[in-house]
Amino acid sequence: MHAILIANKGDNDGGHVVAYFQKMGYIFTTLTREESDVWPLLGADVQLVVSLGSDWSVYWDDVADHVERERDLLQGAHQAGIPLFGVCFGAQMLAFALGGTVSPAHHSEIGWFPVDWDPLFCQKMAEIDQKSQDFAEKWWFQWHYDMLSPPAGATIWAHSSAGVQAFQSGRSFGVQFHPEVTPAVVGRWSRVGSADGPVELQQASIDPELLLAETARRAGTYASQCEMLLGYFVAQMHK
Repeated sequence: MHAILIANKGDNDGGHVVAYFQKMGYIFTTLTREESDVWPLLGADVQLVVSLGSDWSVYWDDVADHVERERDLLQGAHQAGIPLFGVCFGAQMLAFALGGTVSPAHHSEIGWFPVDWDPLFCQKMAEIDQKSQDFAEKWWFQWHYDMLSPPAGATIWAHSSAGVQAFQSGRSFGVQFHPEVTPAVVGRWSRVGSADGPVELQQASIDPELLLAETARRAGTYASQCEMLLGYFVAQMHK
């Protein structure tokens, strides 16, 4: 089964999300955002598209051409009924592609936060996976400054004080948080040598070593809660 992974150069580790789909038998082709001008047309064999996060904003003028190309790909996939899963910037792109908007968030979120889930979503989760009884209590990793407004007709499944955290439109599903992260991913974002991560942590008065320690402490269960979430998404894929 052929899947597409959309990511930025040097930041294409899909962590738990890609690992979950690989276990299902999907084989990923990575499309790099900075090289969108040479992306191939969406093939008829593509059965899944995953769009990862980015340090870009959808509304930045200097990446407008790349944003437009990703928007067109996501629109085409959605219209063709191909399941789409968007993470952080990928969720913002998904909302934008389907007619929603993206703007600066009420406030930034960096680190581990709870999310307010719609009780109906938790009920649906429990019907799919009985182990998800405490799903609403799970904490999720965040690193964002923007927020999305879903397209008309979309269902908002979760929110926080910083904005919408999860939405669904048909077979398309977007999450503002990062279910994919592993300690290695957070370490790369947080340490000197990454793009802007260390500066952003300093500006937010976040100790990177404490953030990495908390991530390591949660690592043992984070993969399983990601699988619970993706189990719901997969159930929607086949409707």
